[in-house]
Amino acid sequence: MLTRNTVSAFALWLLFIAVHLVLGLLNLHGPGNPFGDVTIVYAGWADQAYASGVVVGVDIPWVYPLLAIVPILASVTFGLGHIGSTWLALVMLLNLVALGFLTRWGRSRSGVIIGWWWLAFLLALGPIALGRIDAVTVAVALVGVRLLNSHPRVAGLVLACATWIKVWPAALLLAAFITVRDRWAIAFAAAGATATVVVFALLAGSGMNVFSFVGEQTGRGIQIESPVAGFWLWQVVAGVPDTFIYYDASILTFQVTGAGIEFAAAVMTPLLGIVILAIALLGLRAVRAGSSTLGVLATLSLALVSAMIVVNKVGSPQFVAWLAVPIVLGLLVDRMEGSLRFRIPAALGLAIAALTQLVYPYFYDQLLAANPIMVSILTVRNLLLIALLASAIVHLVKLGSHSPARAHDLLQPHFSPKNAPHLERRMAKESE
Repeated sequence: MLTRNTVSAFALWLLFIAVHLVLGLLNLHGPGNPFGDVTIVYAGWADQAYASGVVVGVDIPWVYPLLAIVPILASVTFGLGHIGSTWLALVMLLNLVALGFLTRWGRSRSGVIIGWWWLAFLLALGPIALGRIDAVTVAVALVGVRLLNSHPRVAGLVLACATWIKVWPAALLLAAFITVRDRWAIAFAAAGATATVVVFALLAGSGMNVFSFVGEQTGRGIQIESPVAGFWLWQVVAGVPDTFIYYDASILTFQVTGAGIEFAAAVMTPLLGIVILAIALLGLRAVRAGSSTLGVLATLSLALVSAMIVVNKVGSPQFVAWLAVPIVLGLLVDRMEGSLRFRIPAALGLAIAALTQLVYPYFYDQLLAANPIMVSILTVRNLLLIALLASAIVHLVKLGSHSPARAHDLLQPHFSPKNAPHLERRMAKESE
């Protein structure tokens, strides 16, 4: 006999595939050339590796961590001319695996409900949700966070691999290390994965190129979509002399320049480090105050990932895809604890994604021309990102403001620190 959850899960899987096909068509044939990174940049790196044997990250410096080359090389399995369709098939397959873990292959009612949110988020974000290397990391990271309580070592390994594709999942590893009881199992697994990647790279003759992504990122200017760029974008709109948008051919992105831009570019990376440290300390404070372990994990993950977007001089639209992981995690925790805490972040995430799609790819040329309407839309999007970060930080502060005894009184009995292991076992069961 079919249950309501079975029907919902079946519908979710069908529409999930349909949305991927629609977004795939938009990437291949839609306006704005949203798929250029895959069909031009990624294709160039793959062709270089196969044709001349020069592998980015090994033989020459690269902007991404080394494991990012794996999906890029896999996308030319059927030839360079089919890289676009192969890439889309690869991402869809990875997302289907992630959806399987999220929903326990259709058996978890909570997972299915949250899967519908993820589907809406992908549709709101548009073609960019599939058309960058970030799509691979989101799928891998979703699997990692789903395994945190049931298989912490495997989760640490998976999240470390995601970090070696693109750095942002390190925020999830940090949040897990601070909050999860099996933190050292996670840390040792992540360290082992990192050591394996580095050793193999060194044996392949990479030298320091294996770490080149660190310097490649820190040396960049201010990208126009980043929140900090808004100060100069509005000056461009106002016609302030010597303030303009330009294309940096070395890193293939549009940046903004003007008075004080060099100082801002120099301080943004250290500022990001300071903000990450401060948020981590707030998370540690909340754990020591006796707050729900899962609640702190979800909120801390959202705060750290949001900070990596907001306090960043690079503001690529695909960064918004990262938000799916901490929000899905938070919605899972809400279902475990009977809370509504993450409904607002989930709504903000959808709004941020929709505004991002409006800016890129459809009207990106208008943004490059400093059209006031498009600059306004981008500004609203960035303000919502800041609001998302601020709300997560405020909640972390609240979680850390109660003594363990007081926290037990304020929280409902089944949310209390004494019952945190029970809640973790429930999440582990959901992850099996």
